[in-house]
Amino acid sequence: MTSYLLLLAPSANRVYAEQAPALAAAELRLLCPEVTAVAPVQVAGVDYLALEAPEQPALGTMSSRFALFRREGDLLAPVPVHVPDVLDDDLVSIPKYPGKTNEQLTRLLLNVTLAAVDRAPGPRRVLDPMCGRGTTLTTALTLGHDATGVEQDEKALDATAAFLKTYLRRKRLKHRADVTPVRRDGRKVGRRLDVEVTPAERTQTLSILSGDGRRSAELLGKRKFDAVVTDAPYGVVHGGHTGEGRERSPEALLREALPVWAGQLVGGGALGIAFNTLTLPRATLAAITRDAGLDVRDDGPWLDLAHRVDASIHRDVLVATRPT
Repeated sequence: MTSYLLLLAPSANRVYAEQAPALAAAELRLLCPEVTAVAPVQVAGVDYLALEAPEQPALGTMSSRFALFRREGDLLAPVPVHVPDVLDDDLVSIPKYPGKTNEQLTRLLLNVTLAAVDRAPGPRRVLDPMCGRGTTLTTALTLGHDATGVEQDEKALDATAAFLKTYLRRKRLKHRADVTPVRRDGRKVGRRLDVEVTPAERTQTLSILSGDGRRSAELLGKRKFDAVVTDAPYGVVHGGHTGEGRERSPEALLREALPVWAGQLVGGGALGIAFNTLTLPRATLAAITRDAGLDVRDDGPWLDLAHRVDASIHRDVLVATRPT
């Protein structure tokens, strides 16, 4: 076994930064089951995450990875880390707007969900049925996957479209980006953004449809996905939309939506949800998820992803899989 020290990336969010070591430890155990002896340590006044591995661990996708060192007595030897990203991380970090989820948490949520997918390796098809301004989608795109979202607010769709068109043009990436109306029976029922970009050998796609995330199967037809990843309404400042207005109960929304999303997963696919335990207890969400026919990951590091956001939000992550 070789001893390593992982230097964590700084975070502009002080509260998140304080909890990053514990979250990184859980993420590390889920992404790299071969590592052992994972623990926060301090060397010369600098905080690291210590770990042991039989060979150099693949840490390139980790949400909070900054640098890796091999520990040799009192010396630290820098170790190159292969980063599999196919797009620059500023695709995710540039947009700033009220209510945006911490980018590191979004990447962690996507990472641990994809780690649970039981399918042959390769690019994944990721769905975020409540995608907002598309942070989960652009994170998936950065990692080389294809992404699809559903969003009720058409202004959010417009903002995402404007940003992506400008970003891809300035980066001089081969791409196509169009917003088109969606019509049924001769009348407009919404709009959709379709993006194709070729950052490497493979052309990737990103799509967002305007509409209610609880009706994502109706909007997307027979399409199936390897992963459904979403940051659920917290029931504090914002909630889910209903036909009569805004539904402030995350439980009511997810009771209706989860069976739909579960049906959009392929066999071996995984669901990942970030949620507020102060408005929706983990046990309640786990029961709803099992009722939808999914197997909840409810042991070991899967239970170590909870963390405080503020006085009214204690966020956790629940991951479940569809039987093959």
